[in-house]
Amino acid sequence: MKLESLARPLGLPDDAFEQRRPVRGQITKREVRAVSLYSLGLRPESIVWDIGAGTGSVSVEAALIAHRGVVYAIERDENSMELLRRNVERWGSGRVQIVPGEAPEVLEGLPDPDSVFIGGSGGRLGEILDSAARRLKPHGRIVVNLAVLERVQEVTHRLNNLGVATEMVMVHASRGKEMGDGAIRLESLNPVFVVTAGRAME
Repeated sequence: MKLESLARPLGLPDDAFEQRRPVRGQITKREVRAVSLYSLGLRPESIVWDIGAGTGSVSVEAALIAHRGVVYAIERDENSMELLRRNVERWGSGRVQIVPGEAPEVLEGLPDPDSVFIGGSGGRLGEILDSAARRLKPHGRIVVNLAVLERVQEVTHRLNNLGVATEMVMVHASRGKEMGDGAIRLESLNPVFVVTAGRAME
């Protein structure tokens, strides 16, 4: 049964989103999504860039908070585009605009953001950070999700050199899985490093 987008609560399970099959995991997991959304500092009127939108899980959740703003879901992978469209159509609140193309070039035509989420970069993270930091509104936030610790230092140094302060948290969650005998064991998810940056971190 399809839920009405505007009536649903914030916080969809991962399985609510169409994902690549048989390959799974092309999605910001809900535990990481919660931390990332909080870190973006969203307001009702926020202009949001979701770069490397993938399945659109961050975009559609951000749009519930920025319900008088606009979320731009930016994706370069043609194989992901149809999944993104279907997820936005099903779960979006009418505030998500899909922007196909390669960042940072495609960012030039967008309004300056209050919040920028970077979940994928196509190997051009440095250029994307430069563009995001240059265009970010005062008191705005940039949030970068990274799977590799070595990249954290690179990203932090680059953002600091661009004049934005940074902080980092590692999200390492485990999910309970019920066994055949009724016992519950924990299944660990891969850790994700969430770097948050802004000219005013308060």
